Amino acid sequence: MREFKAKLGYFMKGATVFETGVNFSIFSKNAFRVTLEIFEKASDDEPIYIYDLNPSFNKIGDTWYVFIEGVKEGDYYTWRVDGPYKPKEGHIFDYNLHLLDPYAKAITPAYFKESFKKCLIVNSSKFLNLEEDIRPCRDFKDTIIYEMHIKLFTMNKNSLVIERGTYLGILEKIDYLKELGITAVELLPVFSYEPDDLDRKNPLTGENLRDVWGYNPIGFFSPSSNYITNLCENTVTCNQLAEFRTLVAELHKAGIEIILDVVFNHTGEGNEKGPIVSFKGLDNSIYYILEKDNKEKYCNYSGTGNTLNVSHPVVKELILDSLRYWYGVMNVDGFRFDLAAILGRDADGNWIGDLSLLKDISNDPILSKAKLIAEGWDAAGGYFLGEFPYGWAEWNGKFRDTVRKFIRGDKGQVWDLAIRIAGSPDLFGKSGREPYSSINFVTAHDGFTMWDLVSYNEKHNLENGENNLDGENNNNSWNCGIEGMTQDINIIRLRKRQVKNFIVILMISQGVPMILMGDEMAKTQYGNNNAYCQDNENNWLDWSRLEKFSDIFYFYKKMIEFRKNYNCLKRNKYFENKDSNGNGLKDISWHGVNLNQPDWSYDSHSLAFLIDGLDENNLKGEHIYVALNSYHEKLRFEIPYIPGQRWYVVVDTYNEEKSFSEEDILLDKNYYDVQGRSSIILISK
Repeated sequence: MREFKAKLGYFMKGATVFETGVNFSIFSKNAFRVTLEIFEKASDDEPIYIYDLNPSFNKIGDTWYVFIEGVKEGDYYTWRVDGPYKPKEGHIFDYNLHLLDPYAKAITPAYFKESFKKCLIVNSSKFLNLEEDIRPCRDFKDTIIYEMHIKLFTMNKNSLVIERGTYLGILEKIDYLKELGITAVELLPVFSYEPDDLDRKNPLTGENLRDVWGYNPIGFFSPSSNYITNLCENTVTCNQLAEFRTLVAELHKAGIEIILDVVFNHTGEGNEKGPIVSFKGLDNSIYYILEKDNKEKYCNYSGTGNTLNVSHPVVKELILDSLRYWYGVMNVDGFRFDLAAILGRDADGNWIGDLSLLKDISNDPILSKAKLIAEGWDAAGGYFLGEFPYGWAEWNGKFRDTVRKFIRGDKGQVWDLAIRIAGSPDLFGKSGREPYSSINFVTAHDGFTMWDLVSYNEKHNLENGENNLDGENNNNSWNCGIEGMTQDINIIRLRKRQVKNFIVILMISQGVPMILMGDEMAKTQYGNNNAYCQDNENNWLDWSRLEKFSDIFYFYKKMIEFRKNYNCLKRNKYFENKDSNGNGLKDISWHGVNLNQPDWSYDSHSLAFLIDGLDENNLKGEHIYVALNSYHEKLRFEIPYIPGQRWYVVVDTYNEEKSFSEEDILLDKNYYDVQGRSSIILISK
C-alpha cells in the first residue's frame, strides 16, 4: 500500500518532480476550493490519493500549491476547482469536473475514451541533453522552410515508412528532406488536442470527420500523443516527449531546424457550448475574453469559438513559459504563431503592437535567438501585416496574392510584384526590419496546394460537411482550361509550367521562402482548400506522385540549390537602386522587353530585372538576370551587356525537357524569346 503525505510545498508552476515526491501548483483567482487527485493508471476512475488544499497555508496570492511525498513520475493527476457559478459574470466553476493543469507536460491520449483525461507526471529535465543536440543556428536569411504535418507526411502506405504517421516516422524521410534541400521544417501544431471532437460526417462517404490539423489545443506544454508509436496503456508514460525529442535531435544532426506552429489565440474548449477541460473550469473570466454585455458568451477573434485573454499577466506568463519550455527544454529552433494578430490586441480587442505580448516575446532573454514568425491577421478582420515589433518575421500574404494574380495573368500586378520580389520594403523596411522579415509563400496548409492552384477555379469542399461554405473563396487560382483532373497532355504541360513559374519567383525573391509539404510532387487535395478534417488518403501525402511528377521535384531541388549558391538572393539589406560597389551596375535594375524600360502600366504582363552578383557578401561576380512573362504569347526581351562577361541559360520553364539546365548553355545573342506564360533565369560568367 503506497503512503502519501502532504507538505506546504512551493509555488513553482505545474507538477515538479523531486526525489521524495512531487510539488503541485495551480492558478485560480476566483476559486474558493481546490482539490488535487492522484491516479495510478491512465484508465483509472478512482484516485489513489485526494488532497483538499487549505487556503490558509496552501495558497499565496491567487496561486494554490502543495508538495505530496510518495507521488512519483509516471503517476497521473487532475484538479477539481470550486467557486461561484454565475455565468452572467463569467464564472462557471463546477467541482464535479476533472480539470487539466495548463502546465502539464503530458496528457493522456484520446485512446482512453472510457475515462476522463489526466495529466501525466513527468520529469522533463531529463530531455534536455543539450550537449548531444546542438541547434544548427542558421541565419534567417539562409533559411528555406518546409511546412509539414507529422501524420499526413508519412501516413500513406506508399511512403514505405515503418512507423507511419508518427514523430519517428519523419526520421525515415530525413534523407528525402536533405535531398530536396530545405533547411527547416515548420510543423503544424503538435500541442495536445482531440482529433475526434468534430461531430460531423463526410456527406459523400458517411465517414466521421477528424480534426487532423490540430489547431484546437488543450495544453500548451504537452506534445500530442496522436503521433507516438505503439499506443496502448502500457506505453503511456512519456513516449510523446521522448519521441518528439528524438525527432528534434535527429533533424538537428541532419542540419535541419524545427519550427513549431503554435496556437495561443484560442483553445479547444470552444464557445459556451464547448467542453470544460481546463481553462474554463480553473477561472473562465481570467483566461478568456468575454463579451462585455453578455459574459456568458466568448469574444471570437479566432473564428473557432473563443479568444484567449493574452493581455492578462497570468496568460502572458503562461505563453512565455510555454515558449521557453519548447525552446529551452525541447530544443526547437523557433515558432510560427497562428493568428498572431490576436496576441497584439488588448482585452478590448484593440491593436497595441509594440505594447503587447508580441514585444514581450521578442524581447524575452530566453527567446532572443528563436525564429519568431507571425501570421499577421485574425478572424475578426484584423490585418496587421508589417506592423509587428522588431524581431518578428511575418507570413507575407501580399506576396502570395500578388504572385498568384501575376502568374494567373491578371492586369495591374507588375509594380507590386517588383516590390514583393525586392523583399517588401514597403511593409518591413519602415520599422527598420530586414528583408528576411518577409516569409514568402505561394501556398500553405490553408488553401489550395500548388497543383490545385493551377487545376481549380473554385474550391470543392463538400466533403467537409459544411455545404462548401468553409474555406477561402478568393483563391486567385486558374485551372488552365479544365476544372480538376484531366488527361489532356497540353493542359498538364501548362499546369507544370505554371508551377515552375511560381517556384522561380519564390526562389529568386528577397526574404525567406516557404514551401508547402507535397508541392514538390504536385500534391492534390482534389480542390479542397480547407482540408483540416480530412484524415484519409485524399489528404495523406501520395508518394507515388514523386515518380509521376519527378520533373517538378527536380526543378524544386535545383532551384533551392540555385538560391543557396547566390548570396545576392539572400541579402541582409534592401536594394538601394544604386551602384554600391563601383562595378558599374546597380544592386538591382528593372527592365521590360527593352532594357531599362520596365512596363509598369496596368496592362503589363511582364517584368525583367538584373541583380548585381557583387553584393555585400558575394565576390563571385556572377550576375543574375530574370525575365517573367505571364502574357499568353511570346515576348522578346533585350539582354543587358556586361563587359567581359557572357550570359548562360539556367532556367527556361517553357523547355519541358530541361527547365533547369546544369550545363553551361551559352546565349549567343543579345535577346531572348521568352515564350508565353514562362520564365527564364540567366547568369553571367
